Amino acid sequence: MIGVLVSGEGTNLQALVDAELPISAVASNRPDARALTRVSVPTAVFELRDYESREERDAAMARWLQEQGVELVVLAGYMHLLTNAFLDGFPDAVVNVHPSLLPSFPGAHAVEDQLAAGVHESGATVHLVDEGVDSGPILAQERVPVLPDDTAETLHERIKHVEHELLPRVVGELCVR
Repeated sequence: MIGVLVSGEGTNLQALVDAELPISAVASNRPDARALTRVSVPTAVFELRDYESREERDAAMARWLQEQGVELVVLAGYMHLLTNAFLDGFPDAVVNVHPSLLPSFPGAHAVEDQLAAGVHESGATVHLVDEGVDSGPILAQERVPVLPDDTAETLHERIKHVEHELLPRVVGELCVR
């Protein structure tokens, strides 16, 4: 069973739903995340301000997901780093999708950073999550050309199309292992 962590619109979550993957729960760090409205499974919000520390919040979120039967966690636009309090609950079972060809351009501003660097190729990476920033083992990547007239918005839209195919494929493969 899959648990999904979201922070925003939920287009990657929608791609997982459309692929008919076994999602049993969705959690967010933001109560206004539109992604929470895309599913009919249990949802919960874990706002950092409601906890003494990030570790306490992450431990509570991990417990809730485990109570929902989650065995694999997918970060689908989740915009917080996870602590070991969360990762220890799902060893080698937390997956993220990132809008660059890692290890190049990790972090929250990957698309803008790629444009600023003048690269000719971008892409999407699905990787296991560790305690670092986009530093876990790479599971799959697909390339996306950077066009001469690209803006952050146009490049990110093309990358999202690739993410919406790559993420469900990799998660599906992990589910049958």
